[in-house]
Amino acid sequence: MVDPRMPSEPVTPAFAGRAPMSRWVAEAGEHLWPWHRGAFAEHRLMHTLALVAALAVSIVWGLAAAGELASGMVIGWWFGWSLLEIPVRLKTKPYVKEGPWWGARFRRASVMDMVCYVLFKNLLVGAVLFLTLKALGRLVA
Repeated sequence: MVDPRMPSEPVTPAFAGRAPMSRWVAEAGEHLWPWHRGAFAEHRLMHTLALVAALAVSIVWGLAAAGELASGMVIGWWFGWSLLEIPVRLKTKPYVKEGPWWGARFRRASVMDMVCYVLFKNLLVGAVLFLTLKALGRLVA
């Protein structure tokens, strides 16, 4: 059994050795794109399903921006995407940041770490997208 008070093993992401500005840009990409190139070389079905889901969610946000979808439908799709993103990230980017958001320490993520990270991240991204649609008058109740 793992002692929750003990820190888990440190991880060094591929972008960690870059210059500061380049590292920040790469880290932003890490948050927005849940898998890395070659991640599903042996799991083509999972890769295909994840790409189809990403395309579907993008279409849903586009339809919401066009005022064609009710907000409840967008929330449902976004939650579904979040549930898919958890196993994808556990397989391809199994780490979370340790310490403050501006720090550069990462550690291997447990399942609960990844659930919390993905759901909170997608809550923030979804809130920004919803507030943007609301400000543009495109949100259908």
